[in-house]
Amino acid sequence: MLAWILFGYALGSVPFAFLLARRAGIDVRIAGSGNVGAANVLRTTGTPLGVAVMALDITKGAASVWAAHAAVGTPDAMAAAGAAAIVGHIYPVWLRFHGGKGVAVAAGVFSVLAPIAAVWAAVVFLVIVWFTRFVSLGSVAATLTLPSVAMMSGAAPQVLAAATGTGALILFRHRANVRRLLRGTERRMGERG
Repeated sequence: MLAWILFGYALGSVPFAFLLARRAGIDVRIAGSGNVGAANVLRTTGTPLGVAVMALDITKGAASVWAAHAAVGTPDAMAAAGAAAIVGHIYPVWLRFHGGKGVAVAAGVFSVLAPIAAVWAAVVFLVIVWFTRFVSLGSVAATLTLPSVAMMSGAAPQVLAAATGTGALILFRHRANVRRLLRGTERRMGERG
């Protein structure tokens, strides 16, 4: 089990947002929101790199679970690898534990672990972002949606534990966004800076 936790963490900690933005001359740790994630890359460098980072983050989340599935196939190993990938993305050792917020990686992880719940969470995210243009609000709503739908759809206990634990961590990482939403100062999608 420890091996899969370490594997998931190592894969999740690959900082695609930092690496791709740096090629464009931007350090996302200090530009925009300072977040090392797809939304900040989108804001600071534009749509192509933002979409590329999102795709890579989703892929590394899914790959961590698929690797555990292919090697051992147990729910314990799969959930551990996936949860560790999310933690690795949020707290990457390579960037002194200053990473992203984990939403895209979680989308990849739970598209494999709990596909029905992941689809519902994605729908909630897209609808909220479409109507409000607040990526953070969509992220928080999707994070809250996923564990409850996973439970209703009969996901394994290990998957529910991973969804609940990583969901709490993702919500914690969005605490500043929630404060800005409440104050009316949160940036909408498309606003640069």
